[in-house]
Amino acid sequence: MCGIVGYIGHREAYPLIINGLKRLEYRGYDSAGIALYDGSNIQLAKTKGKVVDLEEKADKEITKKGNLGIGHTRWATHGVPNDVNSHPHYSNSGELVIIHNGIIENYASIKQELISRGYVFHSDTDTEVLVNLIEEIKKKQDVKLGKAVQIALNEVVGAYAIAVFDQNKPNEIVVAKLGSPLAIGLGNDEFFIASDASPFIEYTNNAIYLEDEQMAVIRLGREIRIRKIKNDTRIKPFVHELKLNIEQIEKGGYDHFMLKEIYEQPSVIKDTYRGRLLADQGIIKIGGLEEYIPKFVNADRIIIVACGTSWHAGLVAEYTFEDWARIPVEVEYASEFRYRNPVITEKDVVIAISQSGETADTLAAIKLAKEKGAFVYGICNVVGSTISRETHSGTYTHAGPEIGVASTKAFTTQITVLTMIALKLAHVKGTISKSDYMMHLRELDAIPVYVEKALERNGEIKEIASVFKDSPNFLYLGRGYNFPVALEGALKLKEISYIHAEGYPAAEMKHGPIALIDEQMPVVVVAINSNHYEKVVSNIQEIKARKGKIIAVVTQGDTVVRELADFVMEVPKTPETLTPLVTTIPLQLLSYHIAVMLDKNVDQPRNLAKSVTVE
Repeated sequence: MCGIVGYIGHREAYPLIINGLKRLEYRGYDSAGIALYDGSNIQLAKTKGKVVDLEEKADKEITKKGNLGIGHTRWATHGVPNDVNSHPHYSNSGELVIIHNGIIENYASIKQELISRGYVFHSDTDTEVLVNLIEEIKKKQDVKLGKAVQIALNEVVGAYAIAVFDQNKPNEIVVAKLGSPLAIGLGNDEFFIASDASPFIEYTNNAIYLEDEQMAVIRLGREIRIRKIKNDTRIKPFVHELKLNIEQIEKGGYDHFMLKEIYEQPSVIKDTYRGRLLADQGIIKIGGLEEYIPKFVNADRIIIVACGTSWHAGLVAEYTFEDWARIPVEVEYASEFRYRNPVITEKDVVIAISQSGETADTLAAIKLAKEKGAFVYGICNVVGSTISRETHSGTYTHAGPEIGVASTKAFTTQITVLTMIALKLAHVKGTISKSDYMMHLRELDAIPVYVEKALERNGEIKEIASVFKDSPNFLYLGRGYNFPVALEGALKLKEISYIHAEGYPAAEMKHGPIALIDEQMPVVVVAINSNHYEKVVSNIQEIKARKGKIIAVVTQGDTVVRELADFVMEVPKTPETLTPLVTTIPLQLLSYHIAVMLDKNVDQPRNLAKSVTVE
C-alpha cells in the first residue's frame, strides 16, 4: 500500500526512481510523483494515474537532472486521487519536500494550529500537514532537519514511512518509520531508499531495515546515523545481505506476474520444504520451531490470526492441527481480533500469518497477544519484515517475491509450512501412527509433481473460462479441507475479474445459497475423492435439479461427478489432508483466464494493495 523510492549519490536519480516505482506498482496505488534536486533547483512532477503517466508528464515538465530524488506511488487515504493530492509535497517555504506512506490521525488539529500561524494548504492530505509541521519546528526551534523530524514525529499519532529533504542540504535525506516498511540500500557512497528491496537489488545486496519508531539521517560521506524517535538513543544498524535477484522480480516471458507465480508453485513449494522435510528418513526439522515444540505441545489451544488469503491458509491449518496433533485451534481475522477483548492466556500459542510480514492488522494482533502473555509464532515470506522481528519465533516460506496483488504461491507455501508444523507436532505427541506419518511425508514430498500435473490442464481450464467469463455471479462449494479452498477460489475471482463470487461449505447450500441457483448461475464444486465424496455428489445433484451450471474439480479418473458436471478440472490423487495444495491450482487458473478475457489489470486490480499497512 503506497510505495516509496529515494536515491542520493553519484548517479542520475530519475531513472532509478522511475524504475523503482514500477517495481513497487504491485503494492497498489492511484497516483504517482517524483521530486529531483540538482543542487540549485527542485523539479517536481506528479499526477493521478500510473507511473507511465508520470513519465509522460515528466518528459514535458522537468529536465530530469539531479543526483538526489524521491518518488512515490500513492494509495489515497486523506483526499481523493488527483494531481494536487499526489506526493511529493512541499512545505510552505518550498525548502522541504516529503513523501509519506501511512496515516497521520491527528492531522486535523495540527493543521488548524498551523493555519492560525499563517500556513496555507493546497492539498487535502495529512502529508502536507506533516511537512509543514516539520518546517515550523525547524524554524521556531532553530534545529537541523533531522532533529525537526524527530520532534514532529513525537507530536503526531498514526503510522508512517517518510523520506524528506531540505534544498539547503543537497547531500542529505532523513527517513523514519512506524508501521510502514522502509529499507535503506547501502552502496559505495550512495544510498537507496524504498518500501522493499526490489527497487535497488541490481545496485547492492546490502540493506538496513528500519524498526518501528526509528529514524535515520542519510548523508553522503559518512555512515548512516539511526536513532530512536522517542528517546534519541543511538542504534547500531544491522546490515542484511539480500538474497533477492533481478530475475525473481521480472516476468520471465509470462504475460503477467500472476501467471508466472502460479507456474512457480512446484518449485517454491519444494524450496519451502527443502532441508526441512526429509521424507525417506521420516524427519521434519524446522529451525524456528525446534526449541519451542513444548510451547505448542502443551498449549491449551492455538489461535491463528491473519487476513485475506493468509486467513484461508489458517483455516486449512485448523483441520490439520486438530486432525493430526489434536490441539484445539481458532482462526481469527486479525482485523476483528485486535478490536475485541479476546481471552488469551500464557498457555495459548498464537500463529500470525502474512505474506509481506507488514500487514497492519496482523501486527496489531501480535502486539495484543504478546501483551496478554501468549507465545507468538510468525509465518511470513519476507526476510527482515516487521512480523519476523516482532514475533517470538517463526518460519519463513520461500515463495520468493510475489508481485501479483492476488496471492497464489503465498497461499500454497503457507499451507506447506503449516502442514509440516502440524505433522511434526503430531509425531512428537504420538497422535498420528508411524505409517500414516511416513505416508504423509512421502506425499508432501510429491506435491510439486502433483501441482505440475494440475498445471498441465491449463488449456482445458482456459476453454472453461471462455464459457463463463460473462457470468455476473459465481458460487464456490467445498467440504472439509476444501471448504477453505472454495473461499480462496471465490476471493481470487472477485479480486482480479470484479465478478461477484461467494464461497460456502457445501453442506450450507440448503441454508440459503440454493435460492440463487438457476440456469444462469455457475457453481464451482471441489468434488475430489474424499470422505465427503458421496455428500458432495448429493449436493451436485441438487444443483442439477435446479438447472445450475456445474464446474467440478475432480480427482483424476473420476467418473461419477464427470457424468453429472457440465465441466470438470482434474487434479492428481493425493491424501485428502493435502488436497488443498492441488485443488487450488485450477481455481487460480480459472480466475486468471476469466480476468484476462475481460481485459482486467490482473497484476494490479483496482482498489487493492499487496500489503495493507494501514487500517
